[in-house]
This record gives sequence, structure tokens and C-alpha cells, in this order.
Amino acid sequence: MSIVNLPNKFEEFADARRQGFLKVKEIKENGGKIAGVFCTFTPSEILDAAGIFSVGLCGMSEETIIDAETDLPKNLCPLIKSSYGFALTEKCPYTYFADIIIGETTCDGKKKMYELLGEIKDTYIMQLPQGVDREYAHKMWESELHRLIKTMEEKFQVDITEEKLRKAVSLRNKQRKIFNELFELSKLDPPPIRGFDVYKVIEGSGFSFDVEETCIKLRELIDNTKNAYEAGDRPVAAEAKRILVTGCPIGGVLDKVVNTIENNGGVVVCFENCGGVKPVRHLVDENTEDIVSAIADRYLKIGCSVMSPNPRRMEMLPELLKEFKIEGVIEVILQTCHPYSVETKTIKELVNDAGLPHMSIETDYSKSDLGQIKTRISAFIEMEPARWL
Repeated sequence: MSIVNLPNKFEEFADARRQGFLKVKEIKENGGKIAGVFCTFTPSEILDAAGIFSVGLCGMSEETIIDAETDLPKNLCPLIKSSYGFALTEKCPYTYFADIIIGETTCDGKKKMYELLGEIKDTYIMQLPQGVDREYAHKMWESELHRLIKTMEEKFQVDITEEKLRKAVSLRNKQRKIFNELFELSKLDPPPIRGFDVYKVIEGSGFSFDVEETCIKLRELIDNTKNAYEAGDRPVAAEAKRILVTGCPIGGVLDKVVNTIENNGGVVVCFENCGGVKPVRHLVDENTEDIVSAIADRYLKIGCSVMSPNPRRMEMLPELLKEFKIEGVIEVILQTCHPYSVETKTIKELVNDAGLPHMSIETDYSKSDLGQIKTRISAFIEMEPARWL
């Protein structure tokens, strides 16, 4: 692929959500089963082994929030309200076609929303341990995985064998390795790709319904991006400030936060959020006798703020600051997301102790604060942080 055609590959991923509407309809017409999921804690390997296609249902638009507020309180996370609103109004084909929705007891808002969602769609809840420091945490989560396996086998009349699980683990590990390669491109200085484009690739890959095909497309994208970079294509200015974005899922605020950063002298070289590095940093150990236990272990390494204490996130962030030569950290907090907002104090101290500036942005899915966000981000990027040497 030539350099001039490289942006077309990014557009292919960016358009994947819309194209996925046609794919999910085709899957259903051919007798396939769909599981709607909300969180990176959902063990995709088990669904893969059951022959069930999974798709993310997190709402990323304010369009249906007003509908959701007929049942949900106004002072609730926009992601939760948007997700519920799309199910309530049947405006999301992924939710509409889902044979089952799999939720998890992460934040209080989501787990209570699932109770209402269960009145609309068949909803199964996984009980996630809230602290990884307890001796029983791993055994509890492993038992939840076994319970999910049994439920999927009974509901869909399938047999989830160890062989199928190991095959699914191998393929998902392959996908995670390729995602990490994509993220590592941004370690180059200057990076060969804008953060906004990286995130659209991540987002779009979740709507392909074919993990092997996604791996092939990602490999092609990575190779062509490297070739274009080596040929002299430099889409990011050398002086652009290298920013790490952390905090809540940012799909619904991607444009007003990430685009604003990259239109004001910065470039996002690392996403620590749920859609970025955090869920793919660790692999399932394939060289183990108990594959279900290994799957459980991998998912409990995800450093989500719902954990208390949450050492994984605090251990990973300093590593990312060094690896990606970060010059500033912007933390995105969705309004009323208490787990992440309370952790802001610790994150700020951690970042400042590394000699770097930190800024927290609390926002929702509306455009009402766009002007304020632009002003704050512009001023933040103009700061002169100490740089990792």
C-alpha cells in the first residue's frame, strides 16, 4: 500500500461500527448468536469457545440520555444513561439483536442499571470481586467463569471444551499482542500516528465480529504505518507535546477531548483507559494445566478503579510514563463516576512525583463545556513540563 492510501485504512476501522450493523444482521439471519457486553472484565474467550459473537454496548452519544432519564436519575454517569437509553428506545441494533447481555458488578451505577436492563433483554450478571488483595478473590472470579460456562452451555446448547477454550485463548492473545504493537508505534518520536486515529482503530475493531480478520487488518495497518514513517511521512509535528490520557472510558468524549489536545499542539501517545493499553497489557498464560484459572488470573490483572485497593493501575502508570516519554497527563472523569474521581488525588500525586503536569477534566457527553475544555487544554499544553530523559 502506498503512503497516499494509508489514511484509507484508518477510515476502514472508523467506519466499522456502521458496517457492523449489516454484519450483525447477517449473523442473526444465519442462525448465529450475539452477546452484548459492557466491560473489559467480560471473558471473551468463553464466549468465543461457545461460538457466540460478542459486541460492546457502551453508549457513546447523548442522543438517548433524555429517554434514559425517564427511569434513571439525572445525576448518573452519561455512559450508563446512554447505554440504557439505546436499549430502551431500540435505537442500537447491537442491543436489539443481542441474544443475551452480559454485565458485571463493577460500579454501583452499572450494576443497578442492569436490573432495569434485565426487564428489556435477557441479562446475565457476573459478580466481580472488588479487591484483588484478598486470598479468595481469584477463586471467586474463577468460580464466576465456571458458572458463566455452565450458563452458556445450557442456554445455547453448546459444549465449551478445554480444546475450544485453549484455541480461543490463543487467538485472543494474538489479538492483544497486535494491539500492543499498534500502541507501541507511538513510542516513536515523533509518533507516526495521531492518538485520535489510534482510538478509532481500537473502537472499530470491536465491531468486526471476526478476531482473525481483525488481526490481519491490524497487521497490515501496522506494517504500512511503519513503511510510511520510514519513507518520511511524518503526520505529527516533532514539537507536539506527548500526552497520556487516563481515567474513564472516553468513547463518548473522544472528539472534544482528544481532538482538542491534538489541535492545540499536543499528541496523545498513550491511552491508559479501558479502551487502550490497560485491557491488553497482560496475556493469558497458555502453558498451564488449568486454562480457566489462567483466564481468571489475566482478567484480575486489569487495573480498574472499581478495585479497592487498586495497585495495578498505580503500578502500571509510572511504567507508561517512561515507556512513552510522556510530557503531560490528562485525566478524563465522566460526571458522577466516583471510583475514578476519588482516585484522581492519588493519580495527580503519582504524576507530579514523576515531575510531570497533571490535569483532570470532569465532563459528560454534551457539548456545553467544549469552550471551557478547549481553553483549559490549550493552557495545559503550553506549560513546560520536565521531560523523561
